[in-house]
Amino acid sequence: MKQFRHAIQRAVVVLIVCHFSLLTASAQVRFGYFSYESALKALPDYALTQKRLADLRQQYDTEMQRAEDEFNRKYEEFLDGQREFAPSILQKRQAELQEILNKNLAFKQEANRLLAQAESEAMAPLHEKLSTMLTAIGREQGLAFILNTDNYACPYVDPEQGINIEPLLKQAGNR
Repeated sequence: MKQFRHAIQRAVVVLIVCHFSLLTASAQVRFGYFSYESALKALPDYALTQKRLADLRQQYDTEMQRAEDEFNRKYEEFLDGQREFAPSILQKRQAELQEILNKNLAFKQEANRLLAQAESEAMAPLHEKLSTMLTAIGREQGLAFILNTDNYACPYVDPEQGINIEPLLKQAGNR
């Protein structure tokens, strides 16, 4: 899926560049370029957001480890006593172990879903802020478009033809 997205990004960049190269034959088109990931990481709130997400991830990891330890303890108890258990007790204990295992797997899946949701929600204001900054810089600089150079979407940009807006983004992010 990621490769497909990168292929689409490259195709869009090629189409944009081809379209604007036709325009540049008659008029000079200005464009900007930057690394989205670098600009995002340079935002003042990025480190705090990542810290909060790491803390939440640690809480889930701690709970998963506690549940795993509990399962392992009960499994060892089961192994130690299985030869002495009556068949009905043996089945009951096996069912308990299976239920604990199923609950632990369900919790792990739910934790992963909740972590992904928390990350999306926590990063949304940063993405919005960056988008607002890009729009403002694009207008201030009179740029026709701004290219994201991440993921090899734009393997070459002639600095004579375009403007690297990363310094402008860092200034705007610190305001």
